[in-house]
Amino acid sequence: MTGVKQQVIQMIQSLPGNVTINDIMADFYFRLRVDAGLKQLVEIRIISHEGVEKKDVQMACKIRWSPQATSNYALLFVMK
Repeated sequence: MTGVKQQVIQMIQSLPGNVTINDIMADFYFRLRVDAGLKQLVEIRIISHEGVEKKDVQMACKIRWSPQATSNYALLFVMK
């Protein structure tokens, strides 16, 4: 069997006997997201906190008040 296929089989076998298809899909999705995050970390596609601080965040975002918001303090952040 292929590596991915074997990993999926092992994942399903590790779940309890009364598992639903939704439980399997939720676990599968969680593992996909974790693997994607780890891959990004290895590829250094994640920006560190210091890296974000160095960027001019105010230039990247336009902040404006939303009259449709339920709170007077609500702001919309719109990426340019």
